[in-house]
Amino acid sequence: MWAWPTEEIVCERAFLPEETSSAAGRLTTLESGRPAAEADLIAFSISFESDYPHVLQLLEHAGIPLRSASRGEDHPLVIAGGVACFLNPEPVAAFIDLFLIGEAEAILPQFLERFRSGAPRQELLLDLAREVPGAYAPAFYAASYTAEGALASFEPVRDVPRKIVRPLLRDLSGTTTCSSVITPDTAFGRAFLVEVGRGCPHGCRFCGAGFVYRPPRFRPAAELVQTVRQGLAHTDQVGLVGAAVSDLPGIGALCAHFGGGEARLSFSSLRADALSPELVRALGHSGVKTATIAPEAGSERLRRVINKGISEADVLGAAETLVAHGIPNLKLYFMLGLPTETDADVQAIATLVKRIKHVFLAVSRGRRAIGIITASLGCFVPKPFTPFQWAAMEEVGRLKAKIRAVKSELGRVANVRVHADVPRWAYAQAVLSRGDRRTAEILSRVHALQGNWPQALKAVALNADFFVHRERGTDELLPWDFIDHGVTKAFLKQEYRRALEGRPGTPCGGGSCRLCGACTDAEGHPGS
Repeated sequence: MWAWPTEEIVCERAFLPEETSSAAGRLTTLESGRPAAEADLIAFSISFESDYPHVLQLLEHAGIPLRSASRGEDHPLVIAGGVACFLNPEPVAAFIDLFLIGEAEAILPQFLERFRSGAPRQELLLDLAREVPGAYAPAFYAASYTAEGALASFEPVRDVPRKIVRPLLRDLSGTTTCSSVITPDTAFGRAFLVEVGRGCPHGCRFCGAGFVYRPPRFRPAAELVQTVRQGLAHTDQVGLVGAAVSDLPGIGALCAHFGGGEARLSFSSLRADALSPELVRALGHSGVKTATIAPEAGSERLRRVINKGISEADVLGAAETLVAHGIPNLKLYFMLGLPTETDADVQAIATLVKRIKHVFLAVSRGRRAIGIITASLGCFVPKPFTPFQWAAMEEVGRLKAKIRAVKSELGRVANVRVHADVPRWAYAQAVLSRGDRRTAEILSRVHALQGNWPQALKAVALNADFFVHRERGTDELLPWDFIDHGVTKAFLKQEYRRALEGRPGTPCGGGSCRLCGACTDAEGHPGS
């Protein structure tokens, strides 16, 4: 953590008005009621590409020009960070003055040291882009394109770094990331959220977080106990958050420490092969009625392709354990449209759900209570900085057909429900995930048409299918290649080849290997 004279900094929050008809220029802060446009900085933390249109709405409500190039000296500096920006900031590059790509603890101290209120806009931006690690000012870079529309070059036009190297906090011990505000007026209610770690060692090939947050790092269990105790002074609901909560060293002891009913623990993610007795007891004591298992694919073959690392036996065993410990309902996450997926793989989803149902019923009858199994079908969207970043997304029509096939197989099975993504919204996510800075034209039109994506896509000259349904060559320059997250492109290519061959990958060693490039040696040099 860093020490900063907080009396020099005031941070206030502003939210998108519920009534979208409210007048532009009247977006005010929650704390003081001041116009947001009077701030020195407006900062967005963006976790999901689907929030990009909301950025434009908020800027319009604040009375700030949408495009960075249209802002003058009297306007706030608009900055953005968050994992969506870590992956690919280019679709919103036209609307953001400065991105901070990396972890806040490793960036903000230097950013706040360099930021000068009232400084000339371009002079300030240039200084920040040069001197702050992870700072990316899109105006200082130019892109060119081939006749076919692919990215031909991406070069700085000022004296700024050619590559944006994302900083990260190497050691999470001594830091605390937890809820600052506890209120029932949030998606998580009165839960006190505690981050237990960053990154994930398993290397699922579809997951951006598993690569941009490498190497995985965890907070010491003893420190987490103290943080949880701080939260218990305000609420008995504690949520442990991370990409791989069940991989936290000492997670069993942490759960046992609060196993007497003092805290109602919940977990953001649990793997089917890591349900220890302490974890399951903690869920039971917390009164959890629904637990989630994410097989992702129905067949063992496809789980090898995506490097999920769990077997059907793991999934069935997890279902049995959860129900046996009094958690009556199960939610199962699957993806459709994964690379190399066949009709047999789609059928395997229904087959696996039926096998889970068999186990589910056998245990539930013994407890004289039968719950509900919900199969949730998501559409695979290839993400930057993953081995699947070169893959094409499945056609919307094919995704709809696959959803219908699974629903047809499971629709009449008692105690089983099927929920599915809307493929056309997954398509929109892919546009914003895989697009370059020309995608701003689509976003601008979506905003002007109040969220009508079909009309917006018809109105622009840009063919969005070029970003979504085109498999990219592994030698192609990608819109996000100017960002360095440590993991080498050579490693991602190797993992892509292994995926297409149906071969599993190597779990992240968390600093003990030099395979992917994210870790450094004793002298601080990147791994090979």
